[in-house]
Amino acid sequence: MFKSARIKLTIYYLVIIMIISGVFSLFIYTRVNFQLKRSLTNIERRFNTERVPPPLHSLLDQDLKNAQKSLLFLLIYTNGVILFFSATAGYFLAGKTLKPIEKAMKKQKTFIADASHELRTPLTALKTSMEVDLRTKKLSKQTKEILKSNLSDVNNLNSLTNNLLRLAKQDDNSNNLKLKTTKIADVVNKALKSIDPLAKQKKIKVRISPEPKNQTVRGDSDLLTELLIILLDNAIKYTPKKGSVLVATQTTKKYLILKIKDTGIGISKQHIPHIFDRFYRVDVSRSKQMGFGLGLSLAKKIITQHQGSISVKSEIRHGSTFTLRLPLS
Repeated sequence: MFKSARIKLTIYYLVIIMIISGVFSLFIYTRVNFQLKRSLTNIERRFNTERVPPPLHSLLDQDLKNAQKSLLFLLIYTNGVILFFSATAGYFLAGKTLKPIEKAMKKQKTFIADASHELRTPLTALKTSMEVDLRTKKLSKQTKEILKSNLSDVNNLNSLTNNLLRLAKQDDNSNNLKLKTTKIADVVNKALKSIDPLAKQKKIKVRISPEPKNQTVRGDSDLLTELLIILLDNAIKYTPKKGSVLVATQTTKKYLILKIKDTGIGISKQHIPHIFDRFYRVDVSRSKQMGFGLGLSLAKKIITQHQGSISVKSEIRHGSTFTLRLPLS
């Protein structure tokens, strides 16, 4: 990430310097050329009064053209030298500028990963304890409701820590991803199996049409499965009970297209450009659902690592459609 940012910053430096250098060179060329032509005009006037032979006039014109070419070459050469040294200095300065930010980001990632890891053990213990307590028959109805509410909060915190850990790992391993030929049918089936309990709990029907056959992509099977689980979980979470979710597959010459369409509450247009940002939560109606705005950010990270793309179309009260495009192997 910082390497690409360093290159971009260097390019910005170069563009600014070369614009200034180009304008300055154009000014010099225009002024010198004007002076040369003015001097030639004065010489020609003097020659005309002294009746100098015409061949000499053509020689003067040729000398003027040669002087213009020499000046132009000198300016181009000078700008080339400026470009080279500016690129070197710009790359060095960009590195110096970004170094403190890079260090701060690394410390932040380390803290998030460590904190998430440390939180997992007590959260797991709390979850287990509450689940055991809920099986106790002596508890009153009110106590059970409180425990269920607390268990839901613990589950969401557990989901948050897991997503934070995944994001930290994805950031660290973004350049070490090992891609191999993967059957998309296997990925889809694993994801559907994983979200099946949640779909049954809300009585939501999940359909595949048409079903993927022998299409393959270059990717990490586990990460692609996680990507689909995130999108399917998101679709089920924001779809009312007895709704439906459709997984549609389509193949072009170069890409596999996966669409996940739900009959949920939808997303307003003003929020769509930001839904893949970390910790971004949309309007109140969607915020009633538990979550921390990390899932779609992780999905975006995974699809980008696979040289693919993700987009969304949505309309309030008419559901959302997430479209994945992955290069075929």
